[in-house]
Amino acid sequence: MEGYMRGLLRGTAALAVGMLLSAPAVRAQGAEFALGGGVGVPLGDFDDAAKLGWHGLAAISFVPNGWPVGIQFDGSYQQFSLEDGGGFTGLKTRLIQGTGNVVFKFKSSEESAFRPYLLGGVGVYNGKTTADDDPGDVLGGGTTDFGLNAGAGFDFKAGGAGLFIEGRFHNVMTDGSDLQFIPITLGIRFGGN
Repeated sequence: MEGYMRGLLRGTAALAVGMLLSAPAVRAQGAEFALGGGVGVPLGDFDDAAKLGWHGLAAISFVPNGWPVGIQFDGSYQQFSLEDGGGFTGLKTRLIQGTGNVVFKFKSSEESAFRPYLLGGVGVYNGKTTADDDPGDVLGGGTTDFGLNAGAGFDFKAGGAGLFIEGRFHNVMTDGSDLQFIPITLGIRFGGN
């Protein structure tokens, strides 16, 4: 599993470098880049053990000029504190995820700074539970599962940059009951036409 994670980290780093190197050309084609973060709200069975969490997000999206539909790829790190139990204290669940989404931007006038959108898609979620007093990975090495997400947001554009706020429902298909949560993200989006 350690080799898999190392490979995943190297692949992510290579993707990030490639995105940075191609950013001027992609931006000229209408791509937008986003960075954000916020709170994570656990739902369902996950809510029974988890407390409010936090997350960070990086994304690139492309909606061609004159089209309402485009794509977005994003990566996120989520962390939730858990109730102490099983002889462990300081329990936390962390999720590293990557999703591919379809984005629908509602038509608004060119002068409008307020632009609502919907998005949804599929993703890969790597989850692991850790504890402050875990003597050598007793809690396990983590799991990688597929999931779905859907949500809505608003862009507040001002020239080539702007703020956004969005909420998305995530359903991670695990061996037990599905892991469900809603991250609420506030961030900055730049680029695009």
